[in-house]
Amino acid sequence: MPTCTALIVAGGRGSRFGGPLPKQYALFEGQPVLRRTLTVFGTAPGIDRIQVVIGPGDEAPYQAAIAGFVLPPPVEGGASRQHSVLNGLEALAAQPPDLVAIHDAARPFVRPADIAACLKAVSAPGVDGAVLGVPLADTLKRVDGGGAISETVPRAHLWRAQTPQVFRFAALLAAHRGAAPLGASDATALTDDAAVAERAGLRVVMVAGHDDNRKITTAQDLQQAATMETRTALGFDVHGFGPGNAVMLGGVAIPHAQALAGHSDADVALHALTDAVLGAVGAGDIGKHFPPSDPQWRGASSDRFLRHAVGLVEAAGGRIVHLDLTLICEAPRIGPHREAMVESIARIAGVGRDRVSVKATTTEGLGFTGRREGIAAQAVATVEVPRS
Repeated sequence: MPTCTALIVAGGRGSRFGGPLPKQYALFEGQPVLRRTLTVFGTAPGIDRIQVVIGPGDEAPYQAAIAGFVLPPPVEGGASRQHSVLNGLEALAAQPPDLVAIHDAARPFVRPADIAACLKAVSAPGVDGAVLGVPLADTLKRVDGGGAISETVPRAHLWRAQTPQVFRFAALLAAHRGAAPLGASDATALTDDAAVAERAGLRVVMVAGHDDNRKITTAQDLQQAATMETRTALGFDVHGFGPGNAVMLGGVAIPHAQALAGHSDADVALHALTDAVLGAVGAGDIGKHFPPSDPQWRGASSDRFLRHAVGLVEAAGGRIVHLDLTLICEAPRIGPHREAMVESIARIAGVGRDRVSVKATTTEGLGFTGRREGIAAQAVATVEVPRS
């Protein structure tokens, strides 16, 4: 089993954060941010040792933050993050580990499972490093000096890099030693260790992480993190079959010998999802917002309903974390259309495809769905909203 040291970089000054102390020593729910980060790595499987790099003059807040932890003396950082990491690596060189996991102290929400995934990825043959990150979901625009859009940048294969970034120790140390100049500040230095590794020609792979592994940069980031809560709600809907040649499910028209009957387009999947999202923010049900007695919703596309529910979440300062849908029917077959439905629901809700799950089952010939009289849908919505 390879040994791994976590190198926690806590040397930044946090000029955008403000306040009397750097952000890594600010309190989050009664604990310094650095302490929460150390707690995660202290329980993460595969981490044998923790070494912290701190800024000059930060000894007092550092000692207060780590009270009760048994750690080696901290290493003093440099003028840039790149310089601080090199100082930390040099401090480990006398007794080098096999692997080093470099992590920003101001990312206290990283999951132990994601740390383990990076360790597993870097252990593969021919891999020198593994970087935790998230595939880019937003459309990127390049603008000119006047703020006008000059280009839309294709987002395919683009990721947002996070930490930890795990490397084979000897290879990363050599790469850092060879990366010159160090730069007098973060403005002139390489911004992460993957960039140092790339310059040295090392092979680094991405590992899918989570959006909640956020970095505390401003006081607002800390405030939002401290005041958010996760809610989960269930939605359920049923529609019977009627005349037609296609059913709408998840915003996708699926050829079938019958259609679903209902006041709108009878998209039972989007109706269940809408109820789940509305329930998560205590906003009632779909009938409250779109009464079946109102003729304006006759034949309406159900994507309007789900977008409305998602808009209520966003208006409350929240976000969709995950949408899970189960369709219950004997026919039509859902499997061939599953990916199209995932894509459609993700687009309507404004989330990444990895935040949508579509499943299907039957009732083994029992009940109204077993008799092929209609389709039922069950949905679970997980959202993150500000605490009341």
